[in-house]
Amino acid sequence: MTTTASWNAGERELLQAAFQTFDQAAHTLQQSYSALTARVEQMDLELAQSNEALRRQLELNEAMRRHVDEILESLSTGVVVLDDRGIVTRVNRPACTLLRLEPSDALGRPAAELLRARGLTLEGRPQRFGASVLSIAPAPLKTASNETAGSLILLHDMTRLHQLEERLQRRDRLAAMGEMIGRIAHEIRNPLGSVELFASMLRRDLASQPDAQRYAEQISHAVHAMDRLLANLLVYTKPDRAPRNWHRAEALVLDSLTLAAHAIAKAPVDIRLDLDPWIPALWCHDGQMKQVFLNLIVNAAQAMPQGGVLTISLKADGQDVLGMPAVRLTVADTGTGIDPSHQFRIFDPFFTTKEDGTGLGLAIVHAIVEAHHGRIDVESSPETGTCFTIVLPHPASPTRLLGPPCAEVLDTHPASAPLEAVLCMEESAHE
Repeated sequence: MTTTASWNAGERELLQAAFQTFDQAAHTLQQSYSALTARVEQMDLELAQSNEALRRQLELNEAMRRHVDEILESLSTGVVVLDDRGIVTRVNRPACTLLRLEPSDALGRPAAELLRARGLTLEGRPQRFGASVLSIAPAPLKTASNETAGSLILLHDMTRLHQLEERLQRRDRLAAMGEMIGRIAHEIRNPLGSVELFASMLRRDLASQPDAQRYAEQISHAVHAMDRLLANLLVYTKPDRAPRNWHRAEALVLDSLTLAAHAIAKAPVDIRLDLDPWIPALWCHDGQMKQVFLNLIVNAAQAMPQGGVLTISLKADGQDVLGMPAVRLTVADTGTGIDPSHQFRIFDPFFTTKEDGTGLGLAIVHAIVEAHHGRIDVESSPETGTCFTIVLPHPASPTRLLGPPCAEVLDTHPASAPLEAVLCMEESAHE
């Protein structure tokens, strides 16, 4: 009994020690679990904060990317982004518009090949591309640490500036030529009067010799032809002296079409008028403006020997071109177009590509438009024909002077008969 009791006491001590060890271990484990739970909660909080910061950063980056995209797309400058190998990685909309391509046609292609296919190079000088003038300049693409990360190609539309430069050069050139022509015309006209006087005296004295009198008449005809040429030269050199007033726009156009009927009737020409009824009149000299229309209409008809469409339009224009309210007149044809190498010379006096031309028609047109403080431009291609655009000042609405817009033109103007009848009458008169 004594042994059993003592053994049970030992077992109890061991068991009690084991329980104490287990309690300690459980307590330690509970502390570790609590610490681990707190750490996990802390990590969850830190992770949530990191995720929120990352989300905000991604949103900021996306907003920045969209902002950069909007800036690139809003630029008037074309931007082409290249990698280190010269491959296009990005292109903005203005660049696509200037190069006349879709983004999918440019991405992944060598930039040099893309430009070469359009007849362009990376030279800094302005280059013609169709009717446009482009400036194409390469530029390095730098990182924040000033390291090269590819390159850029910047495209600028220099057409407007080029046109202004051409217009200034043309104005200076024509002013110098006009001064010289005016002096020559006056010097020629004085002795020409004497030639005409002696020719008329010869016709009188040779009344009994018809054959000889015909020679005198031919001299007189030649003098009159020369005098008409000199008159045109003087109109070219002094167009700004003519008085101006309000004149009905439709009447000016119809009168000009009547005068040009001999040229229009030579081929089947479809005439289309698009005159804004809210622009009833033009502030101009009527005779000079008819001369402008007549020259442009005859040129258009001669450019369509096999027939075509002649469109004359009149629209309101903003203040961007002349810096004041203006109207835009266009005379467009579907003819053969103008050789690009001739376009910058067509307004020069005595420049002509016609065998029987004098080269004064468009020179006079340009001088008259300039004298009216307007401007004239031309766009031409063999595919679409030629379009002359005239922008004239429109200082005030003439409605109070002329009544309702174009309401009574057809009833008050003798040239307002149906156009077909006018052309038929003119054609009959020339037969």
